[in-house]
Amino acid sequence: MNKKSIYIAYTGGTIGMQKTENGFVPVAGFLTECLNGMPEFFRAEMPEFVLHEYSPLIDSSDMSPAHWQQIADDIAANYDKYDGFVILHGTDTMAFTASALSFMLQDLSKPVIVTGSQIPLSELRSDGQTNLLNALYIAANYPVAEVCLFFNNKLFRGNRTSKVHAEGFDAFASPNYPLLLEAGIQIRMRAGSLASGEIKPLQVQQLTSQPIGVVTLYPGISNEIFKNILQQPVKALILLTYGVGNAPQQPALLNTLKDAHDSGIVLVNLTQCMQGRVNMGGYATGNALAHAGVISGYDMTIEAALTKLHYLLSRNLSAAQIRVEMQHNLVGELTPN
Repeated sequence: MNKKSIYIAYTGGTIGMQKTENGFVPVAGFLTECLNGMPEFFRAEMPEFVLHEYSPLIDSSDMSPAHWQQIADDIAANYDKYDGFVILHGTDTMAFTASALSFMLQDLSKPVIVTGSQIPLSELRSDGQTNLLNALYIAANYPVAEVCLFFNNKLFRGNRTSKVHAEGFDAFASPNYPLLLEAGIQIRMRAGSLASGEIKPLQVQQLTSQPIGVVTLYPGISNEIFKNILQQPVKALILLTYGVGNAPQQPALLNTLKDAHDSGIVLVNLTQCMQGRVNMGGYATGNALAHAGVISGYDMTIEAALTKLHYLLSRNLSAAQIRVEMQHNLVGELTPN
């Protein structure tokens, strides 16, 4: 039986960094050198793999929609040559990239797993070894044909994840959707399902950077903040509201939002809470937002909502069409009513 072959794209991030007098820094070729010195990656049970290091390497804090497009195009260029893909990425914006790729890679029939580490692979207690080893093994033997994020023995749906811990190994969570797979003593499928084996032609949606605002509500927030943010060229605004989608019932604020809606700006309501969903019909405060033209983001993460807006705005849809699509479940990013 032929071994599976996995393509690893090392975009940057902690996993491949080298220790210097000034702290950990990315160094070209260092990750390849580390892997070559780790025999566990070359055991008979492991798939074959090819490692491609990006040049220059991208710190995840510098990640942008242009980089999402670079990664998607890289997968497309190698799609027919490999059985699966592992994207090595810095943790800070990993959930944004996983979410973006889930919208961009359409008719995906092979696994794409985004992973990385909190400690560089070269260090004694690195979590990178377990994360990368498992990601490779799962991509080859338990292929889930969607964009996933693997961290600390858990395989998540990529567009359902958020980074929840700055320092711990359990850095990611999927608050509103169950695990796809768990890699304990036994590898067990949870909500995920194995790829059917039918290979469809991959379609890549081109994505361009879009002017999108994000505002976190807090007690006493001024309407002037909204007025300033909602000036052109903003095309969409995400409001991180209280509880199930509540906001102050200030007439000036509601008028500002109504004017923005009428001018074609897409307004999306997400809850500040880690878990749960927006229900603007539950309280009068949420209902007032709906009357001002604000739409529900249901239980989407901020990462999923933001990248979904980039995706929809890149397709040159009308504001009305985008409002409809934002409330539809396109690739598993939200739980419909």
